[in-house]
Amino acid sequence: MDSTKASGETAINMPESKSTKAKAVVYATTKATPLQQGGGWKRGVAIFDFILRICALVAALAATTTMGTTDQTLPFFTQFFQFQASYDDLPTFTFFVVANAIASGYLVLSLPFSIVGIVRPQAVGIKLLLLILDTVLVAFTTAAAASAAAIVYLAHNGNSNTNWLAICQQFNDFCQRVSGAVVASFIAAVIFIFLVVLSAVALRRH
Repeated sequence: MDSTKASGETAINMPESKSTKAKAVVYATTKATPLQQGGGWKRGVAIFDFILRICALVAALAATTTMGTTDQTLPFFTQFFQFQASYDDLPTFTFFVVANAIASGYLVLSLPFSIVGIVRPQAVGIKLLLLILDTVLVAFTTAAAASAAAIVYLAHNGNSNTNWLAICQQFNDFCQRVSGAVVASFIAAVIFIFLVVLSAVALRRH
């Protein structure tokens, strides 16, 4: 303790203890700034984005492979006809396979960008690019799934006004597989919608 006298006043200097300094250092290092808190929230959104992309990839691949390998031949035939149903007999199903294959390829290519978004949650350009491309893929996969769903409905129920007969009673396996592929494609489209909303929210919070 040091004491000095000047102009009749006494000044006392109290040295800081080591425990007080240590508490101050710990408090300064553990207190999170608002920027760090925002970065943690954005990193969590980026991780959720990555998980959703993997789920959409699984659904799109399932739709592509299921539809692309759908083929059924009935065990009876005539001298001139063989009763067979294949996905490439209908241009709508061919478009369905191509659209979901493109969506699968895009999702694979988007995974590295999503990882960059996890490492650098403050990056705006990557999120904006993924938002634009995800919006395009929403329209693409929805169009493919909706058009294929219309054909599947006709295959199950037919249309008496146009004399289109329901074929699912004969080609039961074929109809089950194409129906499953359409459901998987709709799941991928819904996940794409969630990705668009998630990216839009993340950009809004920047």
